[in-house]
Amino acid sequence: MTASRVVALGHYQPAKVLTNDDLAALVDTNDEWIRSRVGIRTRRMAGPDEPVDELAAQAAGKALAGAGLTPDDIDLVLVATSTAIDRSPNMAARVAARLGMGGSPAVMDLNVVCSGFTHALATADHAIRAGSATRALVIGADKMTEITDWTDRTTCVLTGDGAGAAVVEACPDGAAGIGPVLWGSVPEMGHAVRIEGSPPVFAQEGQSVYRWTTSRLPALARKVCEKSGITPEELAAVVLHQANLRIIEPLAAKIGAVNAVVAKDVVDSGNTSAASIPMALSKLVERGEVPSGAPVLLFGFGGNLSYAGQVISCP
Repeated sequence: MTASRVVALGHYQPAKVLTNDDLAALVDTNDEWIRSRVGIRTRRMAGPDEPVDELAAQAAGKALAGAGLTPDDIDLVLVATSTAIDRSPNMAARVAARLGMGGSPAVMDLNVVCSGFTHALATADHAIRAGSATRALVIGADKMTEITDWTDRTTCVLTGDGAGAAVVEACPDGAAGIGPVLWGSVPEMGHAVRIEGSPPVFAQEGQSVYRWTTSRLPALARKVCEKSGITPEELAAVVLHQANLRIIEPLAAKIGAVNAVVAKDVVDSGNTSAASIPMALSKLVERGEVPSGAPVLLFGFGGNLSYAGQVISCP
């Protein structure tokens, strides 16, 4: 049977940096308050001329270059995002057009908010295993600052913009690089994280999210490892959704990945929703902090209280 693997990664962030001091000029907050509660120092903010599909295409172009491929080598484009304003063309189609794809790629968006990338990665893996695709671009991209309530100091300190991308291709089953996905949700708690209204605005019940993530997710993350046939101690890296440093640190500790590098890109990038996992992973690989072929746990969680995780071999 055909399996799949991640062969290259790429990430992109806007140039504009928004510091905690910048936010203190907008709302009643300060650097110490923000760092002590969410651990964030800076985040990036896209301008009005930087739409989500541009962020996504920039990251995708870097991933393609890293894989030594052209846009025409891709037959499936999946974009995970919750900040697409227009209904059609979807983000995946817009990215394919920006990249100049001359073939006939399948183009699909997935909206599972903060766990969107890990859902999309599993979807690409399934499509390749089923023979429906041979090479896929899997992208997480969000422009969270566009849906931020800049008068709410509990949420405006969190959000940032960016994109991360992975090239996924078929490989012999014995060389499989993407493990089985564990995914699910808590539908009755969908109100805990919301992007609602017209225009849409991001809001959340912070304490409910914190309690759920720190109490329920460690066991789920360990189950992801079990499905892949490894122990948490064997992990070389743990890349969780970059929601809040005060969530990431206790969650990583409870998983038991004592030998792993833990991604903490949230400190400099903020919460970028679906972009956070691929962006953080791409940076770890770019810096050489995780060796090629080493097992890495990816685990997304958030909106809809949805979650999805898998263990992959580092490209």
